[in-house]
Amino acid sequence: MSVAVMKTKAELSFAENFDQVHEQLPGSPAVKRARQMAADRFAELGLPHRRIEEWKYTDLRASVKDALPVRVGDATQMTIADVIVALGPLAKLDAHRMVLVNGAYRKELSSPDQLAGLELEDLASVLASGSEHTEGLISLTARDADAVLALNTAYMTDGAVARVQAGARLEKPLLIAHLRAGREPGFTAHRNVIEVGPKASVQIIEAFVSLPGAASEGQSNAATQITVGDEAKVAHVKCTVDTGEGITQLSNWMIRLGREADYSGFQLTQGVSLARNQIFVAFDGEDAKLDLSGVFLARGREHIDTTLVVDHAVPSCESRELFKGVLDDQSRGVFQGKIIVQQIAQKTDGKQMSQGLLLSPDAEFDSKPELEIFADDVACGHGATCTELDKDLMFYCGSRGIPPDIARGLLIESFIGEAVEKVENQPTAEAIMEFARGWLAKK
Repeated sequence: MSVAVMKTKAELSFAENFDQVHEQLPGSPAVKRARQMAADRFAELGLPHRRIEEWKYTDLRASVKDALPVRVGDATQMTIADVIVALGPLAKLDAHRMVLVNGAYRKELSSPDQLAGLELEDLASVLASGSEHTEGLISLTARDADAVLALNTAYMTDGAVARVQAGARLEKPLLIAHLRAGREPGFTAHRNVIEVGPKASVQIIEAFVSLPGAASEGQSNAATQITVGDEAKVAHVKCTVDTGEGITQLSNWMIRLGREADYSGFQLTQGVSLARNQIFVAFDGEDAKLDLSGVFLARGREHIDTTLVVDHAVPSCESRELFKGVLDDQSRGVFQGKIIVQQIAQKTDGKQMSQGLLLSPDAEFDSKPELEIFADDVACGHGATCTELDKDLMFYCGSRGIPPDIARGLLIESFIGEAVEKVENQPTAEAIMEFARGWLAKK
Protein backbone atom coordinates (compact mmCIF):
# COMPACT_ATOMS: atom_id res chain seq x y z
CA MET A 1 0.00 0.00 0.00
CA SER A 2 1.41 3.39 -0.99
CA VAL A 3 0.94 6.38 1.28
CA ALA A 4 0.55 9.82 -0.28
CA VAL A 5 2.99 12.39 1.09
CA MET A 6 1.43 15.74 1.83
CA LYS A 7 3.12 18.63 0.05
CA THR A 8 4.71 21.31 2.20
CA LYS A 9 3.96 24.99 1.82
CA ALA A 10 7.34 25.52 0.12
CA GLU A 11 6.78 22.70 -2.39
CA LEU A 12 3.36 24.07 -3.29
CA SER A 13 4.78 27.58 -3.58
CA PHE A 14 7.55 26.49 -5.96
CA ALA A 15 4.92 24.91 -8.23
CA GLU A 16 2.65 27.97 -8.07
CA ASN A 17 5.54 30.34 -8.73
CA PHE A 18 6.58 28.32 -11.79
CA ASP A 19 3.06 28.53 -13.22
CA GLN A 20 3.19 32.31 -12.79
CA VAL A 21 6.61 32.99 -14.33
CA HIS A 22 7.39 30.16 -16.78
CA GLU A 23 6.34 32.23 -19.80
CA GLN A 24 8.80 34.94 -18.75
CA LEU A 25 11.75 32.58 -18.42
CA PRO A 26 14.18 32.64 -21.38
CA GLY A 27 14.20 29.82 -23.88
CA SER A 28 13.00 28.41 -27.16
CA PRO A 29 9.91 26.14 -27.26
CA ALA A 30 12.19 23.11 -26.74
CA VAL A 31 13.68 24.74 -23.66
CA LYS A 32 10.25 25.56 -22.28
CA ARG A 33 9.23 21.92 -22.69
CA ALA A 34 12.35 20.85 -20.83
CA ARG A 35 11.55 23.34 -18.10
CA GLN A 36 8.07 21.90 -17.70
CA MET A 37 9.46 18.38 -17.52
CA ALA A 38 11.90 19.49 -14.81
CA ALA A 39 9.12 21.23 -12.87
CA ASP A 40 7.04 18.04 -13.06
CA ARG A 41 10.06 16.06 -11.90
CA PHE A 42 10.49 18.33 -8.89
CA ALA A 43 6.79 18.06 -8.08
CA GLU A 44 7.21 14.28 -8.11
CA LEU A 45 10.33 14.26 -5.93
CA GLY A 46 9.58 17.15 -3.58
CA LEU A 47 12.18 18.76 -1.35
CA PRO A 48 14.78 16.27 -0.08
CA HIS A 49 14.38 15.15 3.53
CA ARG A 50 16.21 13.12 6.17
CA ARG A 51 14.65 9.82 5.10
CA ILE A 52 16.73 10.04 1.91
CA GLU A 53 20.17 8.70 2.81
CA GLU A 54 22.12 11.43 0.99
CA TRP A 55 20.08 14.08 2.84
CA LYS A 56 19.94 12.56 6.32
CA TYR A 57 21.90 15.48 7.82
CA THR A 58 20.25 18.27 5.81
CA ASP A 59 16.46 18.14 5.80
CA LEU A 60 15.36 20.71 3.22
CA ARG A 61 11.70 19.82 3.65
CA ALA A 62 11.93 20.88 7.29
CA SER A 63 14.31 23.83 6.77
CA VAL A 64 12.81 25.59 3.73
CA LYS A 65 9.48 26.90 4.96
CA ASP A 66 8.39 28.82 1.86
CA ALA A 67 9.47 29.71 -1.66
CA LEU A 68 10.42 33.33 -2.22
CA PRO A 69 9.28 35.24 -5.33
CA VAL A 70 11.28 34.32 -8.45
CA ARG A 71 13.69 36.89 -9.86
CA VAL A 72 13.29 37.18 -13.65
CA GLY A 73 15.43 39.93 -15.15
CA ASP A 74 16.95 42.72 -13.11
CA ALA A 75 16.77 46.49 -13.20
CA THR A 76 18.74 47.27 -10.04
CA GLN A 77 20.79 50.44 -10.47
CA MET A 78 24.44 49.55 -10.00
CA THR A 79 27.88 50.83 -10.91
CA ILE A 80 31.30 49.24 -11.30
CA ALA A 81 32.15 50.71 -7.88
CA ASP A 82 29.27 48.74 -6.36
CA VAL A 83 30.58 45.55 -7.95
CA ILE A 84 34.03 46.20 -6.49
CA VAL A 85 32.57 46.71 -3.01
CA ALA A 86 30.54 43.49 -3.25
CA LEU A 87 33.49 41.42 -4.48
CA GLY A 88 35.74 42.57 -1.64
CA PRO A 89 39.20 40.94 -1.88
CA LEU A 90 38.30 39.30 -5.21
CA ALA A 91 38.01 42.74 -6.82
CA LYS A 92 41.82 43.03 -6.66
CA LEU A 93 42.30 40.11 -9.04
CA ASP A 94 43.38 40.79 -12.60
CA ALA A 95 40.62 38.78 -14.25
CA HIS A 96 38.11 38.71 -17.07
CA ARG A 97 34.84 39.50 -15.33
CA MET A 98 31.27 38.43 -16.07
CA VAL A 99 28.70 39.95 -13.71
CA LEU A 100 25.18 38.72 -12.96
CA VAL A 101 22.90 40.67 -10.64
CA ASN A 102 20.01 38.81 -9.05
CA GLY A 103 20.45 36.07 -11.63
CA ALA A 104 20.58 38.33 -14.71
CA TYR A 105 23.64 39.09 -16.87
CA ARG A 106 24.74 42.75 -16.85
CA LYS A 107 26.95 43.49 -19.84
CA GLU A 108 27.72 47.06 -18.76
CA LEU A 109 29.29 45.76 -15.53
CA SER A 110 31.33 43.04 -17.23
CA SER A 111 34.60 42.92 -19.12
CA PRO A 112 34.59 42.59 -22.93
CA ASP A 113 33.28 39.17 -23.89
CA GLN A 114 35.48 38.69 -26.97
CA LEU A 115 38.74 37.09 -25.87
CA ALA A 116 41.34 35.11 -27.80
CA GLY A 117 40.70 31.41 -27.26
CA LEU A 118 37.47 31.93 -25.32
CA GLU A 119 33.87 32.08 -26.49
CA LEU A 120 31.76 33.65 -23.76
CA GLU A 121 27.99 34.10 -23.90
CA ASP A 122 25.19 34.63 -21.44
CA LEU A 123 22.96 31.61 -20.88
CA ALA A 124 19.70 33.46 -21.50
CA SER A 125 20.75 34.33 -25.06
CA VAL A 126 21.85 30.76 -25.76
CA LEU A 127 18.60 29.31 -24.42
CA ALA A 128 16.54 31.71 -26.52
CA SER A 129 18.54 30.98 -29.68
CA GLY A 130 17.59 27.31 -29.85
CA SER A 131 21.12 26.49 -31.05
CA GLU A 132 22.61 23.02 -31.24
CA HIS A 133 24.25 23.52 -27.84
CA THR A 134 20.96 24.05 -26.05
CA GLU A 135 20.19 20.39 -25.34
CA GLY A 136 23.37 19.93 -23.31
CA LEU A 137 22.56 22.97 -21.21
CA ILE A 138 19.19 21.71 -20.04
CA SER A 139 19.76 17.96 -19.80
CA LEU A 140 18.82 16.21 -16.59
CA THR A 141 20.32 12.86 -17.54
CA ALA A 142 23.37 13.17 -15.28
CA ARG A 143 21.42 13.66 -12.06
CA ASP A 144 17.79 13.14 -13.01
CA ALA A 145 16.88 11.97 -9.50
CA ASP A 146 18.17 15.18 -7.92
CA ALA A 147 15.30 17.48 -6.92
CA VAL A 148 17.64 20.47 -6.46
CA LEU A 149 18.98 20.16 -10.00
CA ALA A 150 15.45 19.68 -11.36
CA LEU A 151 14.48 22.94 -9.65
CA ASN A 152 17.46 24.65 -11.24
CA THR A 153 16.54 23.37 -14.71
CA ALA A 154 12.97 24.58 -14.31
CA TYR A 155 13.86 28.08 -13.12
CA MET A 156 17.34 28.95 -14.46
CA THR A 157 17.35 32.47 -15.82
CA ASP A 158 20.95 33.20 -16.79
CA GLY A 159 24.59 32.35 -16.30
CA ALA A 160 27.84 31.97 -18.18
CA VAL A 161 28.39 29.73 -21.19
CA ALA A 162 32.14 29.53 -21.79
CA ARG A 163 33.98 27.47 -24.39
CA VAL A 164 37.76 27.40 -24.17
CA GLN A 165 39.21 26.45 -27.53
CA ALA A 166 41.60 23.52 -27.93
CA GLY A 167 45.16 24.44 -27.00
CA ALA A 168 44.20 27.87 -25.63
CA ARG A 169 46.05 29.16 -22.55
CA LEU A 170 44.12 31.90 -20.75
CA GLU A 171 46.58 33.94 -18.71
CA LYS A 172 43.92 35.68 -16.63
CA PRO A 173 41.21 33.93 -14.59
CA LEU A 174 37.58 34.09 -15.67
CA LEU A 175 35.64 35.58 -12.75
CA ILE A 176 31.88 34.87 -12.81
CA ALA A 177 30.35 37.15 -10.19
CA HIS A 178 26.83 36.44 -8.91
CA LEU A 179 25.64 39.49 -6.95
CA ARG A 180 22.61 39.67 -4.71
CA ALA A 181 21.18 43.19 -4.46
CA GLY A 182 18.00 45.02 -3.50
CA ARG A 183 15.90 45.13 -0.37
CA GLU A 184 13.27 42.67 -1.60
CA PRO A 185 14.04 39.00 -0.87
CA GLY A 186 13.81 36.64 -3.83
CA PHE A 187 14.71 33.30 -5.39
CA THR A 188 17.32 33.07 -8.15
CA ALA A 189 18.42 30.12 -10.26
CA HIS A 190 21.48 30.29 -12.50
CA ARG A 191 23.61 27.83 -14.41
CA ASN A 192 27.16 28.07 -15.75
CA VAL A 193 28.36 25.77 -18.52
CA ILE A 194 32.11 25.49 -19.11
CA GLU A 195 33.60 23.44 -21.94
CA VAL A 196 37.40 23.23 -21.98
CA GLY A 197 38.95 21.90 -25.17
CA PRO A 198 41.84 19.42 -25.40
CA LYS A 199 45.21 20.69 -24.13
CA ALA A 200 43.66 24.00 -23.03
CA SER A 201 44.30 25.70 -19.69
CA VAL A 202 41.97 28.00 -17.74
CA GLN A 203 41.30 29.35 -14.25
CA ILE A 204 37.66 29.87 -13.27
CA ILE A 205 36.41 31.71 -10.19
CA GLU A 206 32.77 31.80 -9.16
CA ALA A 207 31.78 34.39 -6.55
CA PHE A 208 28.46 34.52 -4.71
CA VAL A 209 28.36 37.78 -2.79
CA SER A 210 25.89 40.45 -1.75
CA LEU A 211 25.84 44.22 -2.01
CA PRO A 212 25.69 46.13 1.29
CA GLY A 213 22.05 46.80 2.13
CA ALA A 214 20.74 43.73 0.30
CA ALA A 215 17.82 41.89 1.85
CA SER A 216 18.85 39.64 4.73
CA GLU A 217 16.71 36.85 3.28
CA GLY A 218 17.23 35.09 -0.04
CA GLN A 219 17.24 31.74 -1.85
CA SER A 220 19.72 30.72 -4.52
CA ASN A 221 19.99 27.60 -6.67
CA ALA A 222 23.20 27.42 -8.70
CA ALA A 223 24.58 24.74 -11.00
CA THR A 224 27.88 24.57 -12.87
CA GLN A 225 28.67 22.01 -15.57
CA ILE A 226 32.32 21.57 -16.52
CA THR A 227 33.69 19.31 -19.24
CA VAL A 228 37.48 19.04 -19.25
CA GLY A 229 38.97 17.79 -22.50
CA ASP A 230 41.89 15.43 -22.98
CA GLU A 231 45.15 16.77 -21.49
CA ALA A 232 43.44 20.00 -20.43
CA LYS A 233 44.08 21.76 -17.13
CA VAL A 234 41.41 23.57 -15.09
CA ALA A 235 41.72 25.41 -11.77
CA HIS A 236 38.26 26.13 -10.36
CA VAL A 237 37.39 28.17 -7.25
CA LYS A 238 34.01 29.05 -5.74
CA CYS A 239 33.66 31.66 -3.00
CA THR A 240 30.27 31.89 -1.28
CA VAL A 241 30.58 34.86 1.03
CA ASP A 242 27.12 36.27 1.64
CA THR A 243 25.76 38.39 4.46
CA GLY A 244 22.29 37.68 5.71
CA GLU A 245 20.52 35.81 8.46
CA GLY A 246 18.12 34.01 6.12
CA ILE A 247 20.24 33.03 3.11
CA THR A 248 19.76 29.58 1.60
CA GLN A 249 22.11 28.47 -1.16
CA LEU A 250 21.86 25.16 -3.00
CA SER A 251 24.73 24.40 -5.36
CA ASN A 252 25.71 21.67 -7.82
CA TRP A 253 29.04 21.13 -9.54
CA MET A 254 28.96 18.49 -12.30
CA ILE A 255 32.41 17.68 -13.67
CA ARG A 256 33.58 15.29 -16.40
CA LEU A 257 37.28 14.62 -16.95
CA GLY A 258 38.86 13.45 -20.18
CA ARG A 259 42.07 11.50 -20.70
CA GLU A 260 45.06 12.96 -18.79
CA ALA A 261 42.92 15.90 -17.70
CA ASP A 262 44.06 17.82 -14.62
CA TYR A 263 41.30 19.44 -12.55
CA SER A 264 41.63 21.19 -9.19
CA GLY A 265 38.60 22.65 -7.38
CA PHE A 266 38.24 24.65 -4.18
CA GLN A 267 35.17 25.94 -2.33
CA LEU A 268 34.92 28.56 0.42
CA THR A 269 31.54 28.86 2.17
CA GLN A 270 30.73 31.36 4.90
CA GLY A 271 28.00 33.80 5.90
CA VAL A 272 24.94 31.78 4.79
CA SER A 273 22.33 30.32 7.11
CA LEU A 274 21.89 27.12 5.05
CA ALA A 275 24.21 25.84 2.33
CA ARG A 276 24.27 22.54 0.47
CA ASN A 277 27.26 22.14 -1.86
CA GLN A 278 27.04 19.06 -4.07
CA ILE A 279 29.97 17.96 -6.24
CA PHE A 280 29.72 15.12 -8.75
CA VAL A 281 32.84 14.06 -10.66
CA ALA A 282 33.06 11.42 -13.39
CA PHE A 283 36.33 10.16 -14.88
CA ASP A 284 35.80 9.56 -18.59
CA GLY A 285 39.45 9.16 -19.64
CA GLU A 286 42.45 7.33 -18.22
CA ASP A 287 45.35 8.96 -16.32
CA ALA A 288 43.28 11.94 -15.22
CA LYS A 289 43.92 13.79 -11.94
CA LEU A 290 41.42 15.37 -9.56
CA ASP A 291 42.15 17.55 -6.52
CA LEU A 292 39.15 18.83 -4.55
CA SER A 293 39.43 20.92 -1.40
CA GLY A 294 37.37 23.36 0.59
CA VAL A 295 36.85 25.40 3.74
CA PHE A 296 33.56 26.16 5.46
CA LEU A 297 33.15 28.63 8.33
CA ALA A 298 29.95 28.76 10.36
CA ARG A 299 28.60 30.38 13.50
CA GLY A 300 25.25 31.03 15.15
CA ARG A 301 22.85 28.37 13.87
CA GLU A 302 24.31 28.22 10.37
CA HIS A 303 24.29 24.87 8.58
CA ILE A 304 26.83 24.06 5.84
CA ASP A 305 26.77 20.72 4.02
CA THR A 306 29.34 19.51 1.49
CA THR A 307 28.40 16.30 -0.31
CA LEU A 308 30.50 14.83 -3.10
CA VAL A 309 30.57 11.72 -5.26
CA VAL A 310 33.70 10.81 -7.24
CA ASP A 311 33.15 8.07 -9.83
CA HIS A 312 36.31 6.29 -11.01
CA ALA A 313 34.92 4.63 -14.13
CA VAL A 314 38.22 4.14 -16.01
CA PRO A 315 41.68 2.85 -14.99
CA SER A 316 44.76 4.68 -13.73
CA CYS A 317 43.19 7.87 -12.35
CA GLU A 318 44.02 9.80 -9.19
CA SER A 319 41.74 11.73 -6.84
CA ARG A 320 42.42 13.76 -3.69
CA GLU A 321 39.84 15.44 -1.44
CA LEU A 322 40.53 17.63 1.61
CA PHE A 323 37.78 19.62 3.36
CA LYS A 324 38.09 21.59 6.61
CA GLY A 325 35.36 23.21 8.68
CA VAL A 326 35.48 25.72 11.54
CA LEU A 327 32.29 25.71 13.60
CA ASP A 328 31.29 28.08 16.40
CA ASP A 329 28.22 28.61 18.62
CA GLN A 330 25.43 26.19 17.64
CA SER A 331 26.41 25.82 14.00
CA ARG A 332 26.56 22.51 12.16
CA GLY A 333 28.92 21.28 9.48
CA VAL A 334 28.36 18.22 7.31
CA PHE A 335 30.74 16.39 5.01
CA GLN A 336 29.66 13.38 2.96
CA GLY A 337 32.24 12.04 0.55
CA LYS A 338 31.83 8.93 -1.57
CA ILE A 339 34.52 7.47 -3.82
CA ILE A 340 33.28 4.83 -6.24
CA VAL A 341 35.83 2.59 -8.00
CA GLN A 342 34.26 0.61 -10.81
CA GLN A 343 35.45 -2.92 -11.62
CA ILE A 344 37.25 -1.70 -14.74
CA ALA A 345 39.04 1.09 -12.87
CA GLN A 346 42.23 -0.77 -11.91
CA LYS A 347 45.26 1.24 -10.73
CA THR A 348 42.99 3.83 -9.09
CA ASP A 349 44.61 6.04 -6.45
CA GLY A 350 42.03 7.81 -4.26
CA LYS A 351 42.51 9.58 -0.92
CA GLN A 352 40.00 11.60 1.09
CA MET A 353 40.13 13.56 4.37
CA SER A 354 37.64 15.75 6.26
CA GLN A 355 38.48 17.69 9.41
CA GLY A 356 36.35 19.75 11.76
CA LEU A 357 37.47 22.34 14.33
CA LEU A 358 34.87 23.06 17.02
CA LEU A 359 35.11 26.43 18.75
CA SER A 360 32.06 25.76 20.92
CA PRO A 361 30.78 22.72 22.85
CA ASP A 362 27.40 23.26 21.15
CA ALA A 363 28.76 23.06 17.59
CA GLU A 364 28.38 19.84 15.59
CA PHE A 365 30.37 18.21 12.81
CA ASP A 366 28.98 15.19 10.95
CA SER A 367 31.38 13.37 8.64
CA LYS A 368 30.47 10.39 6.51
CA PRO A 369 33.31 9.17 4.27
CA GLU A 370 32.52 6.23 1.99
CA LEU A 371 34.46 3.93 -0.33
CA GLU A 372 32.75 1.62 -2.82
CA ILE A 373 35.49 -0.44 -4.45
CA PHE A 374 34.77 -3.07 -7.08
CA ALA A 375 38.34 -3.35 -8.41
CA ASP A 376 41.19 -5.24 -6.75
CA ASP A 377 44.32 -3.31 -7.79
CA VAL A 378 43.76 0.06 -6.10
CA ALA A 379 45.26 2.34 -3.43
CA CYS A 380 42.37 4.06 -1.67
CA GLY A 381 41.76 5.46 1.79
CA HIS A 382 39.76 7.98 3.74
CA GLY A 383 39.80 9.61 7.16
CA ALA A 384 37.96 12.10 9.35
CA THR A 385 38.91 14.05 12.46
CA CYS A 386 37.15 16.45 14.79
CA THR A 387 38.80 18.47 17.55
CA GLU A 388 38.90 21.75 19.48
CA LEU A 389 41.68 24.31 19.70
CA ASP A 390 44.77 22.86 21.33
CA LYS A 391 44.97 24.31 24.87
CA ASP A 392 48.70 23.65 25.01
CA LEU A 393 49.25 25.70 21.86
CA MET A 394 47.04 28.49 23.25
CA PHE A 395 49.13 28.44 26.43
CA TYR A 396 52.33 28.49 24.41
CA CYS A 397 51.17 31.53 22.43
CA GLY A 398 50.17 33.26 25.68
CA SER A 399 53.60 32.56 27.17
CA ARG A 400 55.11 34.38 24.20
CA GLY A 401 52.95 37.45 24.86
CA ILE A 402 50.39 36.80 22.12
CA PRO A 403 46.87 37.91 23.20
CA PRO A 404 44.26 35.11 23.24
CA ASP A 405 42.18 36.51 20.34
CA ILE A 406 45.23 36.82 18.10
CA ALA A 407 46.49 33.38 19.09
CA ARG A 408 43.08 31.90 18.36
CA GLY A 409 43.05 33.51 14.90
CA LEU A 410 46.58 32.30 14.10
CA LEU A 411 45.73 28.72 15.03
CA ILE A 412 42.54 28.75 12.96
CA GLU A 413 44.38 30.22 9.98
CA SER A 414 46.96 27.48 10.31
CA PHE A 415 44.21 24.86 10.41
CA ILE A 416 42.47 25.99 7.23
CA GLY A 417 45.70 26.99 5.51
CA GLU A 418 46.48 23.42 4.44
CA ALA A 419 43.35 23.43 2.25
CA VAL A 420 43.77 27.02 0.98
CA GLU A 421 47.35 26.26 -0.08
CA LYS A 422 45.95 23.91 -2.71
CA VAL A 423 44.77 26.97 -4.67
CA GLU A 424 47.66 27.42 -7.10
CA ASN A 425 46.92 31.03 -8.05
CA GLN A 426 48.52 33.03 -5.25
CA PRO A 427 46.38 36.21 -5.50
CA THR A 428 43.23 34.05 -5.37
CA ALA A 429 44.53 32.15 -2.32
CA GLU A 430 45.31 35.46 -0.61
CA ALA A 431 41.78 36.72 -1.32
CA ILE A 432 40.32 33.55 0.23
CA MET A 433 42.42 34.02 3.38
CA GLU A 434 41.32 37.65 3.55
CA PHE A 435 37.68 36.55 3.51
CA ALA A 436 38.46 34.06 6.30
CA ARG A 437 40.21 36.71 8.40
CA GLY A 438 37.18 38.97 7.99
CA TRP A 439 34.99 36.15 9.30
CA LEU A 440 37.27 35.64 12.30
CA ALA A 441 37.36 39.35 13.07
CA LYS A 442 33.56 39.49 13.44
CA LYS A 443 33.58 37.22 16.49
